[in-house]
Amino acid sequence: MDKWIELVKAKMSELKITQEILAERLGMSQGGIGHWLNRRRQPGIDDMNRVLRALGMDFLEVALVIREPEVSAQDEMPLAHKYNPYFRYPVSDWRQPAEVRDGEVTAYGKERFELSDYHAQGAAFWLVVVGDAMTASSGISIAEGTLILVDPAIVPVPGKLVIAQWSGSSVATFRKLIEEGGQRYLVPLNPTYPKVVYTDACRIIGVVVQATARF
Repeated sequence: MDKWIELVKAKMSELKITQEILAERLGMSQGGIGHWLNRRRQPGIDDMNRVLRALGMDFLEVALVIREPEVSAQDEMPLAHKYNPYFRYPVSDWRQPAEVRDGEVTAYGKERFELSDYHAQGAAFWLVVVGDAMTASSGISIAEGTLILVDPAIVPVPGKLVIAQWSGSSVATFRKLIEEGGQRYLVPLNPTYPKVVYTDACRIIGVVVQATARF
């Protein structure tokens, strides 16, 4: 919420738009806008997106986001990078278009791109989750329809969510990498799916750095 307010105020200042002008564009009172920007009331996601569109930011979207922290400190970033997701990544696997079905990555042919404010260290790509292998009843849960951003350059240490692929298989797997008693495992977040021993026959394609569920 605070980041949305800062973004809206920064854009209003840049465009020299007052609360009255913004309220007129939205068909509401200036007082209503003031309540949102002064944290007296919290707008819903639909209203937050309406405000962004009224300020000419159609390419932005407010969403529920789970993501890895970035290396750079936010207060050291340029304003444009701090508030605007200028990075455009394909929805694909490492080398060909793909999506996730029941936690598995399989091919599909439609080219598609999505934006993120995550500045990838490698050739990042999005995947679309279908199925419930990574859906949990508590804690982190990656539900069906969630966009996951994968960065191949991130070190896959235990505790990370990863995209892995077994030697000789054309299907990749979306799982959590854990270590128990010196042995590594690929574990689904949904406990009804089995965990699998991680061996040298499996390679990590990339680490999931952001998961976005839209409403």
